[in-house]
Amino acid sequence: MANDIAANLRHLPDGRAAEEVAGHIGRFWDPRMRTRLFALVDAGADGLDSLVVDAVKLLR
Repeated sequence: MANDIAANLRHLPDGRAAEEVAGHIGRFWDPRMRTRLFALVDAGADGLDSLVVDAVKLLR
């Protein structure tokens, strides 16, 4: 789902796109979903869009 959000916001400039992805995840995702996403990034982010990884850095 995070990759879909990134795909929909990719048209924005890089820094802004990451901020918007982070904002969406922060506002709408359940804390358990965010925890799972953080774990995926910590495990190497296999299959995650680089924009999602940048967004997670902002969220932390």
